[in-house]
Amino acid sequence: MFENRFIQQRIEKAQNLKDMGVNPYANNSNRNCTISKYINVNSDIFKTETKRDENRNYTISGRIKFFRLMGKASFLKLEDESGLLQVYIARDNLPEGFYNDVFKKYIEVGDIIEVSGYPFVTGQGELSLHVHDLKILTKAISPLPEKYHGIQDKELRYRQRYLDLIMNSEVRKTFHIRSKVISLTRRFFENKGFLEVETPMMHPIAGGANAKPFVTHHNALGVDRFLRIAPELYLKRLIVGGFEAVFEINRNFRNEGMDATHNPEFTSIEFYWAYKTYKDLIELTKEYFDYLFEHLNLPTTLPYGDLKVDFTKFNEIPLIQSLYEIGGVPKDIVENKEKILEFLKENKLEANDKLNLGQLQGELFDEFVEGKLINPTFITEYPVEISPLARRSDEKPHLTDRFELFIAGREIANAFSELNDPLDQLQRFEGQMAAKDSGDDEAHEMDEDFVNALSYGMAPTAGQGIGIDRLVMMLTNQHSIRDVLLFPAMKPIKQEVDLYAEDE
Repeated sequence: MFENRFIQQRIEKAQNLKDMGVNPYANNSNRNCTISKYINVNSDIFKTETKRDENRNYTISGRIKFFRLMGKASFLKLEDESGLLQVYIARDNLPEGFYNDVFKKYIEVGDIIEVSGYPFVTGQGELSLHVHDLKILTKAISPLPEKYHGIQDKELRYRQRYLDLIMNSEVRKTFHIRSKVISLTRRFFENKGFLEVETPMMHPIAGGANAKPFVTHHNALGVDRFLRIAPELYLKRLIVGGFEAVFEINRNFRNEGMDATHNPEFTSIEFYWAYKTYKDLIELTKEYFDYLFEHLNLPTTLPYGDLKVDFTKFNEIPLIQSLYEIGGVPKDIVENKEKILEFLKENKLEANDKLNLGQLQGELFDEFVEGKLINPTFITEYPVEISPLARRSDEKPHLTDRFELFIAGREIANAFSELNDPLDQLQRFEGQMAAKDSGDDEAHEMDEDFVNALSYGMAPTAGQGIGIDRLVMMLTNQHSIRDVLLFPAMKPIKQEVDLYAEDE
């Protein structure tokens, strides 16, 4: 594994340190200050006459990112999670022999060290640390990639995320924002009176969404289980049980293809609110975005690639209306199955005559509308055929009280007034089972216990799911879901990439 010549040289250096009585993997750090704190508390040094203060002493730890050796003195760039700091090391400030016999021979870029010293400003005007004590904490035996070229192979960045994080502070920033989004999301819903709950990750029935599940086997019970594709049916059981506002932030799993917006496991928040409708959730969603933008200190207009997304302009339009007003589909065909099929063929798109009218309207939307929804847009009134768990509209029974939120051409959230009629729900499940028998492997399974739960009465309820990964993509201007997942799913590696291969 460590046959590379450069790695072998570093392994030898680590052993030499051990032979000298210096532990290259010490566990006695005395750090008392982070780099960002050091920079902040010593900003006043610039105003002093000498631009130094030898009475102040700090101990800082971090990874060496740059090394410039100059005979009797050296400059390092030391990095911790909070920032980057220049460090000045002079031979005569260290114990006798340490500079030449240890520092110059065995310490190099990539190593993690601890330095103690006082603040001063260099002639170039950079706040630095003048070192009087140094010890190695961790000897890195794999050298870092060359600084200015970094990691060019994106696949390698995802497979070796630890190396990507070492080399790229912007990547770390993205994941700090992701963490804040999750924390703020939790706080927002708790402040609204929602109760955070946990529901099973392994389900006896794959339900809660139309998707193909992952299957595993429970040895003790001798039965198959499905990694959950959504927590919806369990959360609604809690509403039946008397909780009136619940939410869960957790992973879902879908055994589907991978692309820029899909990963087999992904994070979402789902929440359910008794005595509310999907229209209440539209207003709640606007409040949620206002809350995020305020606490993340984001401008209300954000770039997304070549696009500009204005988060002060939330739009709302029914799905059927969007087909002709936004998608340019002829108005006279959108409610006629045969005409839709003909239109799809004319546009050289797949026209599956086994699909019902609602499914075909969904196909039209995906093809002609979705990509045009740049500013936040609530698409409402989805056909019943593609909304098996949503409540029928009282005014338009062939449609549902549902919306999906789209931003920059991508779905971010799905919500509806929940179906709480047990007989209607049973019929919907039966329709899904018929679809499954016809070859739709993503159709909803029958869940008799959920129907039984509804039979005891579920209060009028609205529920919503928001994709955390896609939301973070929007907020950080990332265009692949793999850039907002610390460890995305990857195809099996075919050939190891050697970052340190010598030129022929």
